[in-house]
Amino acid sequence: MIYLMRHGEDLKGYVGGWSNVSLTEEGKEKVIKTAQWIKKNLKIKKIITSDVKRAIETAEILKKELNINYETSNILREQNKGDLTGKLSESLTKEEKDMLDYQEIDTLFPNGESLEEFHQRIKDNYTFFENLDDDTLVVTHRGVINSFYYMFNNKELDMNKKQFKVDFSSIHEIDFINKKIKKIK
Repeated sequence: MIYLMRHGEDLKGYVGGWSNVSLTEEGKEKVIKTAQWIKKNLKIKKIITSDVKRAIETAEILKKELNINYETSNILREQNKGDLTGKLSESLTKEEKDMLDYQEIDTLFPNGESLEEFHQRIKDNYTFFENLDDDTLVVTHRGVINSFYYMFNNKELDMNKKQFKVDFSSIHEIDFINKKIKKIK
């Protein structure tokens, strides 16, 4: 089995995507608790993380708690929000706020990608995930994990980001043989 973990809680009020915002103190504490759960319940041999700051900070905590080094990969990045990446939400123009509030799956972020393009990027890199060794923990983002829920449940892509309950520091088990994914923590 492969395990996907969403990074810990990051600072609120910023446009996410490839932003370099840090974990909150509460987020760090929850990652430590999740690491303790992993120690008791899984036999992780390898950690691969997104190269975005909040995911690397999560992997650093896991490395310390589990005594397992990690590798980074840009394949594991969230949707690229382009010019909006990392901006303070309160500093957005009305047009930028509208883009975030009323986006559709094909809304293209300036110098970024649409949700549709992002999902296709994850599909295009399917073999990367499928070829990971068993007992690998992948630290990534909600969008990446959601993509597997859409694929394995043959569900049409939509804008409901919260439907699969991919909470901060949650862990999701992937069975590539049977094309199943489920939340386990």
